[in-house]
Amino acid sequence: MDWSRLDWSEIGTATNDTLIMLGLSAVFTFVIGLPIGILLFLTSKGNLLENRLSNIILSFVVNVLRSVPFVILMIAVIPLTKVLVGTSIGVKGTIPPLVIAAAPFFARLVETALREVDRGIIEAAQSMGAGRGQIVRRVLLPEALPGLVAGITITTVTLVSYTAMSGMIGGGGLGDLAIRYGYQRFQTEVMITTVVILLILVQILQMIGDRLVLHFTRK
Repeated sequence: MDWSRLDWSEIGTATNDTLIMLGLSAVFTFVIGLPIGILLFLTSKGNLLENRLSNIILSFVVNVLRSVPFVILMIAVIPLTKVLVGTSIGVKGTIPPLVIAAAPFFARLVETALREVDRGIIEAAQSMGAGRGQIVRRVLLPEALPGLVAGITITTVTLVSYTAMSGMIGGGGLGDLAIRYGYQRFQTEVMITTVVILLILVQILQMIGDRLVLHFTRK
């Protein structure tokens, strides 16, 4: 290995691209996945908006999107990606497939977190005349906050691996750098460097998430 071949400016640019992809896709994932997860919970049996047909349809769509491997999903949604952002490569072209893959995953984590809320608290809020919107905003979400934060952490870490895989179709970032130099040009030092950076990023995200979960659990 020849460590002198490392171009730190290029590695810095790739790291910045990965952080941009991660940040933007995470925001859209949470904005889309949260209401879907809430609907999955509310329309399930015995809950505020119980509707078997709606729940079955929504669950089916979520399960289908979750079951498709990300690499295949990226290729399958290329036409949609081009319509949405005008390109299927680079940072912009990676965000739509990242969101499409991660939002259903996060929605299931939201549903699971809401199921952990004590039904007695919900019934108490109903007995006091709270509406459905109030129960969701003031009871369900606050009570499920530790679980929701844990779900956000898991999803964000998963998105890190997705951003790396996006390099297979020219998505940019550290994954693209690892494939172009580490794999195609046999520059092992580049591969090792990108892996170490991704590991550090995952560790930082996990530590922050764990601390937040602990903080909100104590509250």
